[in-house]
Amino acid sequence: MELTFSIVHRDDQPVLSIRTSTSMNDLPEAILQALLKVSEQLTRLGVQPSGPAFVAYSNLDMRNLTVEIGFPVAGMLAGTHEVTARIIPGGPAGICLYTGPYQELASVYQQLNAYLEGQGREPTGVSYEFYLNDPAVTPPAELQTQIVFPLAGAAAKERKRTPGNGRIPVLYR
Repeated sequence: MELTFSIVHRDDQPVLSIRTSTSMNDLPEAILQALLKVSEQLTRLGVQPSGPAFVAYSNLDMRNLTVEIGFPVAGMLAGTHEVTARIIPGGPAGICLYTGPYQELASVYQQLNAYLEGQGREPTGVSYEFYLNDPAVTPPAELQTQIVFPLAGAAAKERKRTPGNGRIPVLYR
């Protein structure tokens, strides 16, 4: 598996999304249902997403994951009681493009963490996966996922870095 890691500056990104809690076992169905609801709201508004579907992970609890699921949009749009409009804050981020089955993403997370540690950078604890193709029609070996770790503002060489990015490295077992 050949991976390229980099640190980039990301702009603020408006999104329509749903925040929910789910277990790791129920995550695929939660993603599907949330994306359907967000897509329905986009259709009602007569707009298309401005980028690929994403899932943001905010905690470590594999039995009760807190996730945000949705699509980037070109500007702020109207939400509903369930589908919210918000901004993913911009700033520095460690990124990696991975091609392969979702079950092997844990290894990529570990390698991205190691890269960032070597750069003296510290993730904020939230991580994003942007799904660049459709798993319903794409063979697992060809699935493309962009992994994004937003970073604490400044280099962390002088302070002690906490291990990991706030996520369990075995998330996809």
